[in-house]
Parts: sequence; structure tokens; C-alpha cells
Amino acid sequence: MERSPGEGPSPMDQPSAPSDPTDQPPAGHAKPDPGSGGQPAGPGAAGEALAVLTSFGRRLLVLIPVYLAGAVGLSVGFVLFGLALYLGWRRVRDEKERSLRAARQLLDDEEQLTAKTLYMSHRELPAWVSFPDVEKAEWLNKIVAQVWPFLGQYMEKLLAETVAPAVRGSNPHLQTFTFTRVELGEKPLRIIGVKVHPGQRKEQILLDLNISYVGDVQIDVEVKKYFCKAGVKGMQLHGVLRVILEPLIGDLPIVGAVSMFFIRRPTLDINWTGMTNLLDIPGLSSLSDTMIMDSIAAFLVLPNRLLVPLVPDLQDVAQLRSPLPRGIIRIHLLAARGLSSKDKYVKGLIEGKSDPYALVRLGTQTFCSRVIDEELNPQWGETYEVMVHEVPGQEIEVEVFDKDPDKDDFLGRMKLDVGKVLQAGVLDDWFPLQGGQGQVHLRLEWLSLLSDAEKLEQVLQWNRGVSSRPEPPSAAILVIYLDRAQDLPMVTSELCPPQLKKGNKEPNPMVQLSIQDVTQESKAVYSTNCPVWEEAFRFFLQDPQSQELDVQVKDDSRALTLGALTLPLARLLTAPELILDQWFQLSSSGPNSRLYMKLVMRILYLDSSEICFSTMPGYPGAWDVDSENPQRGSSVDAPPRPCHTTPDSQFGTEHVLRIHVLEAQDLIAKDRFLGGLVKGKSDPYVKLKLAGRSFRSHVVREDLNPRWNEVFEVIVTSVPGQELEVEVFDKDLDKDDFLGRYKVSLTTVLNSGFLDEWLTLEDVPSGRLHLRLERLTPRPTAAELEEVLQVNSLIQTQKSADLAVALLSIYMERAEDLPLQKGTKQPSPYATLTVGDTSHKTKTISQTSAPVWDESASFLVRKPHTESLELQVRGEGTGVLGSLSLPLSELLVADQLCLDRWFTLSSGQGQVLLRAQLGILVSQHSGVEAHSHSYSHSSSSLSEEPELSGGRPHFTSSAPELRQRLTHVDRALRQNGRDPPDPYVSLLLLPDKNRGTKRKTSQKKRTLSPEFNERFEWELPLDEAQRRKLDVSVKSNSSFMSRERELLGKVQLDLAETDLSQGIARWYDLMDDKDKGSS
Repeated sequence: MERSPGEGPSPMDQPSAPSDPTDQPPAGHAKPDPGSGGQPAGPGAAGEALAVLTSFGRRLLVLIPVYLAGAVGLSVGFVLFGLALYLGWRRVRDEKERSLRAARQLLDDEEQLTAKTLYMSHRELPAWVSFPDVEKAEWLNKIVAQVWPFLGQYMEKLLAETVAPAVRGSNPHLQTFTFTRVELGEKPLRIIGVKVHPGQRKEQILLDLNISYVGDVQIDVEVKKYFCKAGVKGMQLHGVLRVILEPLIGDLPIVGAVSMFFIRRPTLDINWTGMTNLLDIPGLSSLSDTMIMDSIAAFLVLPNRLLVPLVPDLQDVAQLRSPLPRGIIRIHLLAARGLSSKDKYVKGLIEGKSDPYALVRLGTQTFCSRVIDEELNPQWGETYEVMVHEVPGQEIEVEVFDKDPDKDDFLGRMKLDVGKVLQAGVLDDWFPLQGGQGQVHLRLEWLSLLSDAEKLEQVLQWNRGVSSRPEPPSAAILVIYLDRAQDLPMVTSELCPPQLKKGNKEPNPMVQLSIQDVTQESKAVYSTNCPVWEEAFRFFLQDPQSQELDVQVKDDSRALTLGALTLPLARLLTAPELILDQWFQLSSSGPNSRLYMKLVMRILYLDSSEICFSTMPGYPGAWDVDSENPQRGSSVDAPPRPCHTTPDSQFGTEHVLRIHVLEAQDLIAKDRFLGGLVKGKSDPYVKLKLAGRSFRSHVVREDLNPRWNEVFEVIVTSVPGQELEVEVFDKDLDKDDFLGRYKVSLTTVLNSGFLDEWLTLEDVPSGRLHLRLERLTPRPTAAELEEVLQVNSLIQTQKSADLAVALLSIYMERAEDLPLQKGTKQPSPYATLTVGDTSHKTKTISQTSAPVWDESASFLVRKPHTESLELQVRGEGTGVLGSLSLPLSELLVADQLCLDRWFTLSSGQGQVLLRAQLGILVSQHSGVEAHSHSYSHSSSSLSEEPELSGGRPHFTSSAPELRQRLTHVDRALRQNGRDPPDPYVSLLLLPDKNRGTKRKTSQKKRTLSPEFNERFEWELPLDEAQRRKLDVSVKSNSSFMSRERELLGKVQLDLAETDLSQGIARWYDLMDDKDKGSS
């Protein structure tokens, strides 16, 4: 740990012996006695004499218990017992002080101590040691050190103004309770490492902070009424704190709330002072620390968490504070084998066996098996059910002990991340015990939480065949969010039982919730008849059809009932989504007394169709030769292997946003010539930014009213707050000039499905931009594929890439049996997915031949009949481990355009489990009714052959307005001068000649056969369109810096003679204004 140059050694680092007077003068030297004539010898001698008398007095106090024992006539045994108690207390105190000093010394000089002791634990490693999955955060430690004094000020204010009044109000005997000293000290909390978990839900950010606090904190409290003082002086706290930032929102501060909790219990060591010194007595020391850890666990260890909302009116606060479990794991503790023998007889000459039992833990949930006497291969056959709240992070821990009369002997331990159970569905294996010998046999089943009441009967039928002890298997769970109560009755003399002498006063209500023989209690809220609890409770249900929830609202003494409620759980089975969120009227209470609760029921379901059985010898459990009888009704009888993928709910919910950049008007002129004397125009282009991608249109030269007619496509999600950022620039040789910007809310487009507007550019004096935005939602049917291909060919523009006709979503779950490196070494595999010119690379899984990626990717597909998905599994630094080519044409004939199964890699060794699903992108606002018209293939052809290739309008006849689209391709223009012309096309919808009906194409340079391939639209009723004429003029710029235009030819179309509902595509002869010649 670095120390600033001016920082001296901490006072806490000094030995506890008295300091030398020259280094640290005693308190008496601070202010010399005025009457001493300025000579310090007098006060110094008085201070030394006082110290001697104090030391002598302390030794006399030690003899007082001996004197009292003799005076009362007690035996010497009492004196010896008191002396032993004192020596034990002193030993515990000395150990704590040594531990604190060692930890502080470690933090003060990490590198030096690391060089001396190479056997340091993981949490003590210095900042310059790095790990691949944990990042050091020294910058964060510097920030914490900077704000630590101000945090101390806040804590002092919080304890004095909030905690102390709450303590005084909780009990009449504590009315004089106060904090006399609150100092967090100079040693701040340190963050040893930060681990970010990628690939989790998109609406949250999940971090694990490895925190270590070795502090010189000093907090003193006093109850003046009883002359009682107590406190804490020094503390250690080490653990992993999980921080979840959710939900992510599209407005400042981006994060809606912060949730914090410890995944596992942190380690704690407290140095007590005052009356709490008694807690350091042997026996009380561990008991006190356990009680404090229980208090911390009830507040900050899963399933409890601290929620800090960052925005007002945050929705689903109760759901964030106490979310539903991710799932339930049913743990079958079956047996153990090969355990070590711990029992000895005749002073170790005769070796016995062991009396094993097992402790099963997940978070704060702990279960203890029965003891099997004198057996090294015990058979337990017990089943436990645990709630899983966080994946990854939580671990199943099994510890095996030998039961003894005094202290139980440790036989071994195993740990398993719950994420492996989630991935496998069912895991049945022998697990080796660490720290001992032997193995333990577990069958772990992941039960999903369903809101489908129709599954309940199937689950109940299944559970009847499951042999489970000590408790029957559960069919559902019930989560109760206890919010608040209103108008509870006052505590009056009539309501109180005779032993309680109370007058009229507000109650201290708490709630007892019971289902059969399981009862849980809320906290007590003091002095109010409208309490707010905001707590969550969870119950396992064996049969929700017959069970009832009993709710008792009581005063904190438990002797006075303020209200009651009985709710049959069968009522939840008929509620939408198995949820009741409402006020409940209390019985045996006041007339307006009621309780607000949210009850959520979920069915515990194990889909056996998702489990298949592997016969591969390398699969877990296949090597077990002990043919134990499978448990009756067990979910599986063979090692599991998933047949299908299990993507999250967000998979396949993407949309495609089609962005039409049409034209702009009244842009500002940025070009200057002759030193600014001559004002030119601009060479505008458009930049688009959305979802981390950027697009850019082509440049239109010297035009303040440019037409681009380009189409761009991007894959988007429904995450709120996204915006499409549009910027217009003038292309220059050095730095492009800014012509304006606009931001479009993506939520508006996704909700409406279509947006066609002129957008006024911001941050510029003038200019507006015409955009058309359309949301395309993938459809899992190939029936409309040909129509989509036809429509895309009609709206395709020359400057745009081929339009997408489908969206391919890939969920890459896992691989198995990948080849080993050099025959023995495990690879570090990753996968690359490629469609066309777009690729996606998964994360790298370290040293495994069975990686689990759990990643998804999406691709735009333009030619599904010919394109394919190319997949390669590669090892980090070792090359290709296997590949796969999946033609998308196979998806077109698959059910729901989806394939979800194992695929064999081309190398012949290894398989991958993935889900590939195709969605056809059908435009609802293209203006083309492809299914109601017949199309000529030549309409989409832009070849140089003299067939029909453009100039066809398309109409939506069923709409009240006409939307016309024209594609122009002109060839064989006449050449009047020596150089070829620079042609463009001007269109007018006669008889109007105003600017609103005028359209113009881009200009082509020096060509007699220009290809425009542009689209124009007029919105007007069909009957009015038939009264109009379309004037088409082909022109060319005459000369540089001249506004004069040369007419190359024109044609006028009478729309009344055209079948607008069918459209037309043909060549027209251009005539000059004197009807001479044509081209």
C-alpha cells in the first residue's frame, strides 16, 4: 500500500506499551501549571507519581475477588474459576489485537510483507498481482480514501439523528441511549478486486467487489440511566459484495437503482471496549460474533439485500428489493464412500470408524442430515430444497463431519456453483471431498418457476412417486411481499390482557405469517397504527390446492392481536399469472383495518423432455460402477444431457429498423470561393448513429436541397432510452462543416412501427431533413418470403446495399468432446459465427473440452436461399478445433424456421448445441402490395440490356391516399456539344408548378446513359391523382457557376390513362420542347 510522503506511521500501528516521554508527552505536559514558574519538573513528577498510584491500585483490585471469596466463605475453586475466566478473556483480547495489528501492517506495507511471506491468502495479494477474471481497482481505492472522512461525518450524523432515536423509542429502558463517539478512523475500506459478469440480462450490470476492511473505527455508546458504557475499537470485515445496477433506463442517471448484498457470509472480527469487553470471554466471543453476523445476514446476505433507488417513482421497488428466486434446486443427498476413520480406542491402538453426518448449505439456508453410526460408506437418502437467488455466484456446499461427544471431526468438503446445475438441468455424480478423503453422491435437480396453473396437477402426480425425507417434495413456492397496513386499532385497556397495563396508545405492530407448521415473522414498527414493513417472505408449498395462509397482526409483545386474515391458496390458482396484488380486509380488528400484500405463486417444474441421457464414458457419473438402486420417482436415472438450448427470455426479440434517408431542404451554404467573395453552396451528406453502429450517405455535390434516397438497416432491441442521432455535414477537403443535427427517440418508432416526417435540423439557422423510419418485426414463416424479395427489389436504391429479407438469431449454448491439444491438454475454446461479411466472436472459456458460452448473436440475411451460417470453434493459440456450415435454406423448410439441436463438427470430433431461428422481415409501409399484383422480373433489373428496367410507379389502391414510387433509368441521350452532358431529371405533378410538387434526381456526370434508380412520392387521393399529369424533364447543367439549364428532352404522362392500381414499367421517348427528334 502506497503512503503519501507526508504521512507518518498510524497510531494504531504502535505497540500497546507506553511510549517514550520524549516521543509522546503525557497529557499533563500539555499545559504547565501557571504557578510553577515555568518549570516543567513539578507537573512531570506529579504525573509519574499518579501513574505509579494507578498501577498500584489496579493490582489491589485484582486481590479484591480473593478477599471477597474468603470473606463470604467460598472455596478456592471460585477464585481459580474467576482467574481462568480472566486469563481466557485476556488471551482472546490479545489475539484480536495481534490480528488487527498484523492486518494493518499488511495494508501499510504490502510489497515488503509479500516478499517475506509468499504463502499469503488470496485476499491479501497486492495490487500489482493480477488475475484473468478479477480486476484490480486501485483508482477506486484512492477515491474511497478521499471520501472516507466525509463518510465518517455522514455516519456520525446518521447514527445520532436516525439510529439513536430509533433505539431510544424501541425500549423504555434505553431512553438515555446515546452515541458518545463516532469515528471511522484513518484506515478506509479497501476493494481488493472487481469482477464484472458479462452476458447477464441486458437491463442490468452485475459486479462483485472483494472488500477488505481492517479499520481503526471507534464507536462508543452510553446509557446514562444505568451508567453503562460500551463500544467498538477496531474491526475486520472481509467478504464479496455483489452490486447490481438495475434497471438501466434511457434517462439520467441511466441507472434506476443500486442493489447490494453479500453472496456468502463475510468474516468478521470485532475488538470490544467498555461493558462489551465481556463479549471477549471464551464462549461468549464466538457467540457474540455469530449473533452479529446473523444481524448482518438478516440485512445484507442473500436473500436479503439493500436497495437504494436513484430515481423517483421507481416501478416494481418490491420486486427489486426482493426479486423472485431464479429457481429451486432439489438436493438429493444420497450417500458417501471412502470416508476417513476418526474414532480411536485404547489411546489410538485400536482404529474404529466414523459416525458421519453432512451439513448442506446454500447461502443462509442450512440443512443437517442424520448421523450414521460407525460407517465409512453411509447411505443417507435425504432430500432438501433450496432457493437460488443469484446465478452465477451462489455455491452449494456440503461438509461431512464425524459426530463426537466433544468436538466433531472434519471429514471433507465439496463446493459446486449453482450455474452448473442450471446448465445441466439435472446433475447426478460422485463429488470428491476436499480437505479429506472420500466422495459424496449428490443428485441435483433444477426446478424452474412457472406461472402456469395447469402444470400443478402434473407436478403433484409426479411428486406422489418421489420418495423424499425428512420433508415431502414441494410443488410450488409462495412469495409474499408484505407492504403496509392501515387504521390498525389503538392499544386500549379493554384490548390488553390483564397482565399488560396499557392505556390508549399507538401499537407496535408486527406480522406473523403461517402455512401449516411454518411461521415467519416481520420486524416490529414502533408507535404507529399505519405501519410500513416492505418485507418479503418465501414458503414452500406441498399442495396449494388445500393449504391456507394464516396472517396474524400483533403488537410486538405477541400477546395482543390487532387483526387476522385467512386466505386459501387455491384462490391464487385462479388469479392472472398466479398473482394477487391488493388490499386485504382484516378480521377481529377495526372497521377500516386492512393489509396490503402482493402474493406470487410459482409452480416448481422440471421438464423431463428437456433432459436426455448420455452414454459417453467421459460424462459425469458414467464411471460410477456402484449399481445403487435409483431413488423411486427421481427425475433421471442416467447422466443428463440437454437436448435443446435454454436461451433467456430476451433471445429472438430484436427488431430491424429500416432508415430511409430521402432528401433535405434549405440547407445552409458553407462553400466560399475567391477568398469568400463568391458564395457557393454545400456538398451535403448524412451521418447516422444508432445502437453502437454508424452509417453515412453519399455526398451530393453543390446542392442545398439534396436528394439521397438511401436505405440503411440496423438491428435494435426494445431497451428504452435509445435514440437515432442524425447529423448533416458539408464535405470539404480539410474539415467537414456542420449543417445541423436531430435526435429521434427509438421508443416512438418501435411503438408506432412507422415514422415519416420532415425534421427541422437543430443548432443551425435553417434546414430540414426528410426521414422515413420503419420497424420490421421478424415473422417465423416462409410463406411471405417471395413477396418480400419482390418488394425489396422495387424499393431498392442504387446507393444502398441489398435490403435484408430476414433476421437470423443464433443462440450458442455449449460444445462437448472437443479435441485435446497434443492429445492430453485441455483447449481454451471460443467460437466465431459468420453470415456474409458479418462475424461474431464468443468469449473464450479457459481449459475445457466442454465449454458453455451462453451467448447470442443476430445477423441480417439478404439472400436466404444461397447464404449459410459458418461456425468455427477455435482454441486460443491452437487453431481450428472444428467447423460447421449450416445452409439457411435448411431453416426455410424447418418448423417455425427454427433448428434447435446438437450439431456435429466437420472435424468428426466434437458437437455444438445451438439454436438458429429465422424471421422474415415483412414491410407494412412499403407502399407495395406484392401479394395483389403480378410483377415482371425485369422491373428489378438494372442491367445494360434494353429491356424494361425502370420508370414504374407503384400504388396502394386500398389506402385513402396515393403513394407513388418511381425508379428512373435513362439511356441514349443526345449530345449537343463536344462534351457529354451532366444529366438529371426534374418531375412536376401538373397542373401545380409550385415547389411542393416538384422533385429532382441527383446529377450524373458526363454520361449519355445515366442510371438514377431513385424513388419519388406524392401523397394524394386516387381520384385526384387521376386528374393530374406527370411532367418529366431531363436537363443538364450548362456551365460552371451558372444557373442556366439545358433541356435534353421531356415527356408528359396523363395519369388518367394509367392504371395506377397496377402500376406501369416501360420506356418513354423523350421529346424536345419543339417536338423535334427524340432520345
